[in-house]
Amino acid sequence: MKIRIALSLLFVLTVAGCKAPPPAMTDDTIVSSTVDGVKLTYRHAVQPPTSFTPVNEEYRALYDASVMNRPDFGGKLVSNLENGKPYTVLGSVENNWFAIAEQGQEQLIGYVPLRAVVKSDLYDKTVKADSRRKRVRAASKKTCVAAGDSKACQNSNSGTWIID
Repeated sequence: MKIRIALSLLFVLTVAGCKAPPPAMTDDTIVSSTVDGVKLTYRHAVQPPTSFTPVNEEYRALYDASVMNRPDFGGKLVSNLENGKPYTVLGSVENNWFAIAEQGQEQLIGYVPLRAVVKSDLYDKTVKADSRRKRVRAASKKTCVAAGDSKACQNSNSGTWIID
């Protein structure tokens, strides 16, 4: 009887000391770290920045930019920005990139170059100025190529080629 109790107690103590293994880390596992005193939450696929300056403002995408897993073009593509859609810029990081999150969220989704987004209140003005500049540039550009002893130039208005 005493042996049964002793074996039962030994079994209970052995099992109580066992821990379940930690869950496996996948790219979608949510992790967090503190960079320059700011706690960042992000997917395991996204690398934390080495430096971070908080911005926490709403910006809008100027074009369908790639969202990278680290702040440089050598990283992996995580997702894409949608042209004109608002995003929250969490902060400025190394290499002149922004750490961004979905609008109204605080979870870092990745990094985009500085020129991929603009402050929301400046978006309309920026798009309008850019479209004016493209029209002026396209109208004044003349394309010419050598054609034997003469040259051929393309009429920028009609697209026809004229041999001089």
